[in-house]
Amino acid sequence: MRRLLVVALVALAARLSAQTQHDPRLQSAIALAQSGRTDSARALVRHLLVTVPVQDPVYAEALYVQGGMLAADAATAATSLQRVVVEYGSSAWADDALLRLAQLFEAQNDPASAVQSVERLRRDYADSPLRFRAEFVGARAAFDLRDEARGCGYIRDAQAGVGDDVEFKNQLSFYASRCGGVSSSAAAASPESAANRRRGGFGVQILAGKSAPQIDAMLTRLKAMGYNAYVVRDSTGYLKIRVGPYPSREAAQRIQAQLKTRLGGQPFVVEES
Repeated sequence: MRRLLVVALVALAARLSAQTQHDPRLQSAIALAQSGRTDSARALVRHLLVTVPVQDPVYAEALYVQGGMLAADAATAATSLQRVVVEYGSSAWADDALLRLAQLFEAQNDPASAVQSVERLRRDYADSPLRFRAEFVGARAAFDLRDEARGCGYIRDAQAGVGDDVEFKNQLSFYASRCGGVSSSAAAASPESAANRRRGGFGVQILAGKSAPQIDAMLTRLKAMGYNAYVVRDSTGYLKIRVGPYPSREAAQRIQAQLKTRLGGQPFVVEES
């Protein structure tokens, strides 16, 4: 785990240095971590997360830094990165957080969760420049699961978008050598465009809570069932999972009845603004 965090530190610092705008307080934390003063860096980021409003864009970046380079253990890292994905899915850090989750799960010998993170990135951030790197991670994880079709589909997709990175091309070619004659599965086909995140109409609320892992698990389950699920945060910090939106209350009520049968609980219809 220590080696994983060192690798994450180097990569994260490179990305942050390329950003045109980022909070100077986070720059200070990164500099502290790079100089070996990790405890001071963690304290600085924790203070920032306590004092900055959750609506401030820097909050998502602070969570990303906390999970991507400062966490003391894998569980803490995963929680911070999952919060970026679930609570700040439209932020500039969400796709990167999913890539780092995939890398983290792979390092923890959890290839199924790594593939799940890659699939989510491909589905929700199809235009992300990180997609091909994520697919490489997903391919290794799929091969560990003996899912050759999915793994080779990832490799082929990554090769199509690799660009001029010779080292990355060579890495992909090494794994592509095992893919002769293997056709890609539907699960590894090119992802659809990211879902339209505009609101309006009527939604069906499934769950409310503050646990990012719980919210993420339900989101993944609903999307696997074919529903367009999304998260809304209220003023008290609760995260609400909803399905939709639908153009009329009657349409939403039909889905409400369907979800009650399939999931149980007490889903209810809400009007979106």
